[in-house]
Formats: sequence, structure tokens, C-alpha cells
Amino acid sequence: MRVAINGFGRIGRSVFRIMNEQNDINVVAINDLADNDALAYLLKYDTVHGELKTKINHSDKLIEVNGKKIDMMHETEISKI
Repeated sequence: MRVAINGFGRIGRSVFRIMNEQNDINVVAINDLADNDALAYLLKYDTVHGELKTKINHSDKLIEVNGKKIDMMHETEISKI
């Protein structure tokens, strides 16, 4: 199943961690207003769940987690996506 996440705050990142461990779920896009540098850092170093023990890279257009490329969007109007 392909999934997109709208909002990558505390709940969005927690849901991502759960889905990332599933073999039948593939997160393909994330929409959040924060920049990808901050989002990648918050995903990697969570104050409650601890450090995510996987390799995370990012650019202006995507975040890569364990080799999986996830498109990043920064749209305030979800209907425009």
C-alpha cells in the first residue's frame, strides 16, 4: 500500500516510524511546512522514542530513509496537491 502523510509533527513522525517497519506499506510523500533539514533531524532524533537506527539523507525535494526516497511537499492548501 502506498501512503502519503499530511503533517510531520509528533504524530506524523510516530506513524511514519510504525509504517516504516511494515513490509506492505510504502510512504511515498510527506507534506509539512517545515524545511526538510529540520524534519530529517526530528525524525532521526526523537526525544520520546530515541534515535532512529537507520540512515537518513535529505535534499530540497525529498527525504531518503534506508534507501527509500520520499517526496517532500510544503503546501498549505492540501487541495493543490
